[in-house]
Amino acid sequence: MAKADLVFTNGPIHTSDPARTRASSLAVTGERITAVGHDDVRELIGPGTEVVDLTGKLLLPGFQDAHIHAVFGGLELAECDLTGTVGVDEYLSRVRGFADAHPERAWITGGGWSLESFAGGLPTRQLLDSVVPDRPVYLPNRDHHGAWVNTRALELAGLTKDSPDPADGRIEREPDGTPSGVLQEGATGLITRLVPQRTAADRLAALLHAQALLHSLGVTGWQDALLGSFHGQADPSDAYVTAARTGSLTARVTGALWWDRERDAQQIPELAARRAELGHGRFRAGSVKIMQDGIAENFTAAMTSPYLDACGCATANAGLSFVDPAALRDYVTALDALDFQVHFHALGDRAVREALDAIEAARAANGRRTARHHLAHLQVVHPDDLPRFARLGAIANIQPLWAAHEPQMDELTIPFLGPERAGWQYPFGSLLRAGATLAAGSDWPVSSPDPLAGLHVAVNRREPDATDDRIFLPEQRLDLTTAVAAYTAGSAHVNGHDDAGTLQAGHLADLVVLDRDIFTAPAEEIACAKVLQTYVGGERVHTAD
Repeated sequence: MAKADLVFTNGPIHTSDPARTRASSLAVTGERITAVGHDDVRELIGPGTEVVDLTGKLLLPGFQDAHIHAVFGGLELAECDLTGTVGVDEYLSRVRGFADAHPERAWITGGGWSLESFAGGLPTRQLLDSVVPDRPVYLPNRDHHGAWVNTRALELAGLTKDSPDPADGRIEREPDGTPSGVLQEGATGLITRLVPQRTAADRLAALLHAQALLHSLGVTGWQDALLGSFHGQADPSDAYVTAARTGSLTARVTGALWWDRERDAQQIPELAARRAELGHGRFRAGSVKIMQDGIAENFTAAMTSPYLDACGCATANAGLSFVDPAALRDYVTALDALDFQVHFHALGDRAVREALDAIEAARAANGRRTARHHLAHLQVVHPDDLPRFARLGAIANIQPLWAAHEPQMDELTIPFLGPERAGWQYPFGSLLRAGATLAAGSDWPVSSPDPLAGLHVAVNRREPDATDDRIFLPEQRLDLTTAVAAYTAGSAHVNGHDDAGTLQAGHLADLVVLDRDIFTAPAEEIACAKVLQTYVGGERVHTAD
């Protein structure tokens, strides 16, 4: 009997395989799992076998992230980082400190500030002018759907009170029409076209930095949700191709090619050509990302009825559909016919409906094909559309960290949705009960890439560090087994890795070892678990210090 290269003993082992959810031993030969079981697996231990005694530590399938921006996240780690605080004085101190430490930089860039830090989610140019008056500053907010800039940046872009809003965005203004220092959605491109581009070497370094971070969090694969030029930011595809060709890409990555919403179906042959030329090793680009709407906090998420104002009265604004819904149906039908997966950004209930309508049109025209279309974010889903996910085979790509009470939700979202619509938010439980397949992701650098934090919120509907007892729509909580399946088997399914995501013989040995069994610990302690080791294809890619 051939002996294994690697054997884990003395589980617990959670397989995410419905046929055998728990085991105590697992064997790996080469890059694949060769046996899952109990004491019988020990027969595969030979003189050259590495044996890992779990001694109560938990072995899981490696986590996969179904919606992330790894290169952009890696780039931001090297810039002015405003995450981890909501204090305005701290923001300004960090901006000043970064500018002082980098006198050679023509532009001060970075980001990660929170909307909740400012009245109405709107900081001012004058605040930035007080710390950096002489150089342009460009700082996207935490969700990357808007940016804070100083007066110098506005001057260089030629933006004045007479500048019109772009069709896909908004320039926030002072009472006389002068730009106030915040640009929403497509308006950010008015500035980013001027921001110095990072080099190919910068992008590769950012990818490798991000990969190391993600491996340390137990992530073995992901779908990069934006490959292409977007609002003046350079296409990160070259970093993936270089890393794949040199063997430094240890993760399994699916790339979602950016759909240019200013163009029509003529771009489809170009996308097909890019799909063919980009695939190499552990990287392939078989998905197309269509951003159908914006976000609720700046009232650009597309809703079926208008937003409310601060007094609770209906406004004339129901958000933006970035792609005409009729054209969207045609585009998705054409992409589906070419076996492209379509990865939708669909946050408001109208955008969700428009995406589902497009998938339905593709199914009617093409029949059921191999592409696994998925809708990411799903903040507001109309109850009438819940059963359509299962019927159409549309996958619900959830970002659990957002499904909790926190100031951005309580102050900038719920009051402007109204009580009924606010109750339709992040309906994970309802989607599951309606038969939808769930995948999970982080949208990093919008929010933390830590799957354990995401699992915590999916199960508890409270942030790990919440100081009150409120549970956000408790009927939408997931049990831990379901939540883990979304982060493993569900995301592997979306990413096209049918031989990953569950621990069973013949599957890829993409594995993560946690310091405790989160299935027997209190649910309130899920986020306290730590990743000890991560393996991709049987090779250890991370060991905790």
